[in-house]
Amino acid sequence: MLDSLPPSLAASRTHRLSRSEHICRQIIAAILRGELGENRKLPTEVELAQRYEASRTTVREALSRLRSEGIVVSRRGSGNYVQRLPTLSSQGSPQIASIHDVERYYAFRECVEVGAAGIAATARQDEDVQAMRIALQALQRAQLEGQTGVDEDLALHMAIARATRNPFFISTIEHALGPIRQCMELAQNLGSPQDGERIQTIDDEHQAIIQAIAEGSPAKAEAAMRAHIGHARLRIFEGG
Repeated sequence: MLDSLPPSLAASRTHRLSRSEHICRQIIAAILRGELGENRKLPTEVELAQRYEASRTTVREALSRLRSEGIVVSRRGSGNYVQRLPTLSSQGSPQIASIHDVERYYAFRECVEVGAAGIAATARQDEDVQAMRIALQALQRAQLEGQTGVDEDLALHMAIARATRNPFFISTIEHALGPIRQCMELAQNLGSPQDGERIQTIDDEHQAIIQAIAEGSPAKAEAAMRAHIGHARLRIFEGG
């Protein structure tokens, strides 16, 4: 039985993400030092690309990551703004290093995210439901354009976490975004291709979660999230 990730996949992921992740960390450090985000507005993509000697595509990927983690928010026609100050930890989040880690992580997600969905159904405000729907629309657009949609998917899960109005759920899920990202990327690399039927299935799962939360039904929200996480796991292990 395969006990570790294929070396070629790990190397490919490191190569693909290293540059944008490096820019992402530089932006976070500059925000914490007070060098960026004066009046909470960030420089333009062009200015950031010049500052860090990177392409606009790389900067855009870094900003997308910061948005998915709730650090940066984009305002149409105005630019990117610092939504909250990032926190630095001496220890990073645990990373997925083996197939056993994937199993353990889905068990963790089922406990935390299923509970969060149930609480969100009772605590959510109208603006939370709107934020979830906007995040889902962004994910749908990304998929239609042939993109992975990983950042948009993460943003949706964070919108659900914020709907709990509970800082402990928000913080826990926020700090778990790294491994969640790994699982999503693994599902796309090891599972079936992102065909129309597969995309529609995932979309239906997300719709069910949002609808249950909007209806204020904790039982339905928990069941919908549990089904989504269970199916996500199968998409890795069984190529579903």
